[in-house]
Amino acid sequence: TRSVVLAHAFVTGGEDSDSERDITVGGEAAVPAGVFDGVDYAALGHLHGCQTITERVRYSGSPLPYSFSEAEHRKSMWLVDLDADGRVTAERVDCPVPRALARIRGTLEELLADPGLARHQDAWVEATLTDPVRPADPMARLAERFPHTLNLVFAPERAPDDPHTSYARRLADRSDQQIAEDFVAHVRGAGPDEQERTVLREAFDAVRADEAEREVAR
Repeated sequence: TRSVVLAHAFVTGGEDSDSERDITVGGEAAVPAGVFDGVDYAALGHLHGCQTITERVRYSGSPLPYSFSEAEHRKSMWLVDLDADGRVTAERVDCPVPRALARIRGTLEELLADPGLARHQDAWVEATLTDPVRPADPMARLAERFPHTLNLVFAPERAPDDPHTSYARRLADRSDQQIAEDFVAHVRGAGPDEQERTVLREAFDAVRADEAEREVAR
């Protein structure tokens, strides 16, 4: 008998993107691929990039991109055959993507003038402006050349110790738990103890579980 498992999980070794929701519960962020030992094939969901963890454990990825972190993804799916003995043959089949994603970066004048960016004029665009001072009407001016611009980011090129460095940049790559613990330390003068960390972790787990239930209900 051949066995196939469908699972929604973050399996160790997978590469994530910005568009997956956090499914960490109980402090456990990922599971090892060995969880699926003994089955002929595990078809995984959750990560949006098509990828192979092992010959028998694969993510097909999302058929469409859901954030600009997926701009470099090749959207596809796995067409899998299992023979009578459970041997796996997998073919990667491309998904039709109506409009590509593009991330462009530079000063506003550079983005408007660079001939190398012409290939992105029909794409959904995220533009990061590096102008030291925010230019006037940047979205309207960008839309004249890139009519499908969706997101505008301001990232002035400044020294790391510049006092104007944004709060968002200081929070980059930090988890909700770390941000909450830092906030406690800021307002109280000392960070949370182990019992308080547990309360914070349980609160975040409860929110994630509630979000997962509401997502399934939709």
